[in-house]
Amino acid sequence: MKQAYSYEEMREADRNTIEAAGVTPLQLMMRAGKALKDAVLGAMERIKENEVLFVCGGGNNGGDGFVAAQMLFDMGKTVSVLCLTERFTRECLTAKRRYEGDILGRIPRRKYRIVVDCVFGTGISRAPEGVYAALIEFIGSCGAYVIAADVPSGLGENGVAFTPCVTADETICMGQMKTALLLEEGADRAGKITVVDVGIAAVGHGADVLEDKEIRAFFPRRKNNVNKGDFGTACILAGSSAYSGAAFLSAGACLKSGAGYTRLEVAEDMFPYAIGKLPACILRKFDANNEEILSCESIALGMGAGVTQKLFAFLKKLFSEYTGTLILDADALNAIAKFGLNLLSVPRTCKLVLTPHLKEFSRLSGIQIFDIRRDMVGIAKKFAKKFDLTLLLKSNSSVITDGVRVTLNATGSPAQAKGGSGDVLSGFLAGTCARGISPFDACCVAAYVCGRAGEIAASEVGEYCCDASDLITYIPRAVKHICGLK
Repeated sequence: MKQAYSYEEMREADRNTIEAAGVTPLQLMMRAGKALKDAVLGAMERIKENEVLFVCGGGNNGGDGFVAAQMLFDMGKTVSVLCLTERFTRECLTAKRRYEGDILGRIPRRKYRIVVDCVFGTGISRAPEGVYAALIEFIGSCGAYVIAADVPSGLGENGVAFTPCVTADETICMGQMKTALLLEEGADRAGKITVVDVGIAAVGHGADVLEDKEIRAFFPRRKNNVNKGDFGTACILAGSSAYSGAAFLSAGACLKSGAGYTRLEVAEDMFPYAIGKLPACILRKFDANNEEILSCESIALGMGAGVTQKLFAFLKKLFSEYTGTLILDADALNAIAKFGLNLLSVPRTCKLVLTPHLKEFSRLSGIQIFDIRRDMVGIAKKFAKKFDLTLLLKSNSSVITDGVRVTLNATGSPAQAKGGSGDVLSGFLAGTCARGISPFDACCVAAYVCGRAGEIAASEVGEYCCDASDLITYIPRAVKHICGLK
């Protein structure tokens, strides 16, 4: 499993490598410069271009650029460096003095086909100003193929893009993957990401980044001598007269999860219209006093249910009587936010999973969305630990945490930015939990599989035309793809 690290964690890793391993900052710069040179050389070969412009700042990121530029110069390539700063770190100044090619002191009018962004590294914490802003704006408007060194300049921690910020075609990430490249605007700004080993020893574990091989382990080949009772019952409590589709989307996804039974509970006024919609489901009229519900291995609640006192009262009952895995989404979360946030602090008998998007999480946490985005991983982890639950915070790269472990899910497509996608996720998650998989692992599996289904659906029907029902259709293809099956 791969890991991703925050900017601060990477700065600590740099310090640890220098102090504990006896590697000098200049040696690290030479390694990073070589990795950058190799990437630029590859782009030159693909584009069939012999000329490149490096845009360098005065920090060590700029030093990486000067090192790479000199290596390409030594190979006979046509190399120029644009550098407008007068302040340099010691190592950057050393690399600049060793560089023998052209250094431009003003922004050129001529066009370049390949431009390398070495203005800022991972230290930026506010919007670029002055000559740095001018350099970034030049990179953005030059029309060239852009390669970013480590991170696109102007990209802050947790993927927050300041103005201006480079949008790269590819990013050569030094040492370890940065969480900023996966979260929020990071993925759109980074382009193709290549992580290169420059000998930086990571400190701590970072956040896990899911891959096929980890998810594949949760879909083992089944024995022949099994029956539906071996794979649990998932109960979907969803929908209302206003949002009837949520119930069918959630239950439909649950049917694809591998659970033995999918039980769909709907309000009485919905029941006649639900008959025959999903023949494989056990369909029941919802009754808060029905003890059969409490016997299910998992319950997913809230999707399209409406924000009501009745829903909140049933939540309190489940917190004190249910012993399985309880998954709360949508209006269940909104009901807690409206009628009693203290419910999350009350002792409970069940394992609890929350699956909010950013706006719902803002209501629950009392933290503004802007501030959540600036520290999504840290805030999510603290919230999960405080309330002893598993949190699946939905975004373009979802954050999954139980307060100790943190996993980032980078599968998915803009095609999933449609109503109902969250209902599909909750249903598939309920079925995954019913199979006996722990809440944290089940969140990892469900987010990854639904994201991959979104990718396949987008490739088949397009990002604009895909809807939530398409995600259900492509879940089987996603699982087969993850498991390496034809």
